[in-house]
Amino acid sequence: MNNWIDLTIIAVYLVGVTLFGCSFVFKKGANDAGNFMTGGGKLPTWAIALSVFATHVSSISFLALPEGAYGTNWWGWVNSLTVPLATLVAAIWFVPFYRKSTSVSAYSFLENRFGTWARVYASACFLVMQSARSGIILLLLAILVNQLFPVFSYESIIIGTGVATLFYSMLGGFSAVVWADAIQSLILIGGTLVCVACLLIFTPDLGTHAAAAWEAGKMSLGSLDFTDWSTSTFWVLLFYGICINLQNFGVDQCYTQRYVAAKDAKAAAKSIWGSASLYVPVTLLFTIIGTLLWMYNRANPGVIPADFKAAAVFPWFIVNKLPTGVSGFLVAAIIAAAMSTVAATLNSGSTVLLEDYWKRFAPARANAKTNLVFLRAMTVVLALVSIFIALAVVWIWGKDNSSVLGMWYALQGVFSGGMLGLFLVGAFSKRARSWHALVATLCGFGTLVWITFGQKVVQCQFLHVNLAIVLATVTIVLMGFLLSCRSKPLVAKEM
Repeated sequence: MNNWIDLTIIAVYLVGVTLFGCSFVFKKGANDAGNFMTGGGKLPTWAIALSVFATHVSSISFLALPEGAYGTNWWGWVNSLTVPLATLVAAIWFVPFYRKSTSVSAYSFLENRFGTWARVYASACFLVMQSARSGIILLLLAILVNQLFPVFSYESIIIGTGVATLFYSMLGGFSAVVWADAIQSLILIGGTLVCVACLLIFTPDLGTHAAAAWEAGKMSLGSLDFTDWSTSTFWVLLFYGICINLQNFGVDQCYTQRYVAAKDAKAAAKSIWGSASLYVPVTLLFTIIGTLLWMYNRANPGVIPADFKAAAVFPWFIVNKLPTGVSGFLVAAIIAAAMSTVAATLNSGSTVLLEDYWKRFAPARANAKTNLVFLRAMTVVLALVSIFIALAVVWIWGKDNSSVLGMWYALQGVFSGGMLGLFLVGAFSKRARSWHALVATLCGFGTLVWITFGQKVVQCQFLHVNLAIVLATVTIVLMGFLLSCRSKPLVAKEM
């Protein structure tokens, strides 16, 4: 794949999207902090829908879903099946809730309910989780691009992509992020369709191999055993998906900021439904790519090296089998998936730092001029943190794709810190006081740590790590309601 055509396509994409995003610094209202965070409420619904979709999809999805389907079955797609449910809840309850809020931050409500500690805790969990996610995304992108272009080191790919995303996020603000997301989403969808088409064309006797894949269980959604909670059964992944997607659509600033940025509540609801209508079929295509790679391998025995891990098969196919130009386009699509997610993290993270820390703890210094400077400075800081995390993982843990993915899945629940459970207690318990919520949160965090790490210490893994966030959320909600059951209901002003 080391040819000038593919390299040119990738270079043109990187330079083009960066310059496009940076051009928003010359738009009207670019020097307003409110516009930097929400785009002034002037962005079209379809663009916000594509932005939500781009935020949800990342290079983790693009690489992990084909890997899982090639190695086992369609278990990875179970998470996507829960997105319509989370979207329904968000459209009915979360969107109106945040549209009524006086703050752009998703976490101001928690301070009103439980005090400063709750707001700081939830916002800190968000910042840590999203920074780690961005770092892992940059690393996975570097792993793929390095396999395609060995001349570029992991470090150069991470720094180059991170800096390009930083520039347009810092200069263009929310509008640049949304419009760049819209372009990147279309490139991502186009690249996915092209890859599926190539695999269909390159696989002879497709019907026979499709039947073999079905008989081999390659299109199964996983085990339906309701007694096994220690492995990735359908039920484990379903409950995990419900919880993680409710958290995404309910308390993740990357999503809630887009609810506020829409023209009105109706437009916000349409945008997330539009996102869901793309996310479910596109992630299905990612999964189908993995199955088609298995069918291609069966139809062409010996072509894919036998010692290849499942994680290496998709990159190998891109390098060795896709036509010149198509390879470059597909790599550009994967880069688009990474940049769109990282850009959303940078913009929403800087917004959280302004609303939950700068304005909260240094109100005397917060004004129209300093707020914008602060937002741009924090965008730089968050980008550097994400780049450093990616480089640190390379230097400390090495460059094993599968170990990086496993590490992220294990830590994601811990980084979330039970935010969803805390929010649900605040929203639905009229009796819960601050100390009730604090004790419940500590119990939930303890549950997270025990399921993620404690079982390994005692060498008794009876609960899958994906259940950590599920059971932590349940623990916080139950403890919050139980501790507060004897308290008097709070009046409206207290809530």
